Amino acid sequence: MNLNKLKSKRIKVMEYSALSELLRVTAKPEIISMAGGLPAPEAFPFKIISALNNLVLKKHRSVSLQYGPTNGVLVLRGEIAKWLEERKMKVTSENIGITSGSQGGLDTLGKIFINEGDKIAVESPTYIGAIDAFTSYGPIYEEIKTDYDGVIPESLEKILKNKKVKFVYLVPTFQNPTGRTITWGRRKKIAKIIKKYHVLLVEDDPYNSLRYRGKPIDPIQTLVPENTIYLCTFSKVLAPGLRIGFYAAPKKLADLMVVAKQSVDLHTSSYGQYLAAEYLKTGDLKRHLPNILKIYRFRQEAMFEALEKYLPSGFFWTRPEGGMFVWVTGPKNFDSVKLYWQAIKNNIAYVPGTYFFTKQGEGKNTMRLNFTNVNEEQIDTAVKRLAKVIKNSL
Repeated sequence: MNLNKLKSKRIKVMEYSALSELLRVTAKPEIISMAGGLPAPEAFPFKIISALNNLVLKKHRSVSLQYGPTNGVLVLRGEIAKWLEERKMKVTSENIGITSGSQGGLDTLGKIFINEGDKIAVESPTYIGAIDAFTSYGPIYEEIKTDYDGVIPESLEKILKNKKVKFVYLVPTFQNPTGRTITWGRRKKIAKIIKKYHVLLVEDDPYNSLRYRGKPIDPIQTLVPENTIYLCTFSKVLAPGLRIGFYAAPKKLADLMVVAKQSVDLHTSSYGQYLAAEYLKTGDLKRHLPNILKIYRFRQEAMFEALEKYLPSGFFWTRPEGGMFVWVTGPKNFDSVKLYWQAIKNNIAYVPGTYFFTKQGEGKNTMRLNFTNVNEEQIDTAVKRLAKVIKNSL
């Protein structure tokens, strides 16, 4: 049997990932990994989940273990609608749908909207999970220029004026990979541009709750709800292993999401959905979130201190007010991919920044560092080792 002849074009695009090969070695226990975007195990609400488990099985009984509706159980969709009111979003349970993590939502969007050769506009750099989800459908990426304050609205307008774009994909708050947040002033400009060109906005907002300093900024969805599909997840505030994500969209778009999802997995785990619903309904999320924020705030501050202490001159980094990542930029001659293997030999890992760009060769002098899944002592050790490797390579 000739497997190569059986493969679809889609799987041929999907099957090779240089980044996957790079990250494979980070599983070794001796390596301090600043590569993945994993929550801290210490942040998981074990006692709460244990209590919620008993509550769900007592209150919802067999329905929590049964097949469920493709768009999600009603009690969770209702609780999410209430939760989103705190973000100034006016939605109802009819606008809400449940996905298998945000990644499930991204793949569903690709399935609905992307034909081979279609153009979609993304930040430069952007979330690699979105690139992976969309690329299998064969789009052409239009990169929106960014700076310290995120997307540059004029760059977005130039693209939409000159190109026929299917949708715009943004991570406006504590962006993965850079940690940057689009300012409120720019969000208003972006919303006007979205309206002006009658384009769809996909607003991915998984880090919204992870704010350690400063004041919250309302989602772009609040400014242009009729043109926005808003994605979010419980992975950062409950547990990623439950795979509970969700979207909020205008009714017609929400219905399309259901049609595309039902042939893939029928529905997201009923049991996980009821756990998430009670996590919101009981107020456990509000009570537990400060514990998560305290852990991450200290670790982020430790990262900032270590970078300041150890990195050589010519290196700069973002200082986000929340999220899970810090983005480091080195001199133009710095190659973070080549350096990676030296770092691994010294038992440290990060993600080379080039993998977050859609154009090959961009961002070679950048890297993404995660601080949530390593403690303060590990952070200091890892950055010290990283700095030594950098100095030896320059």
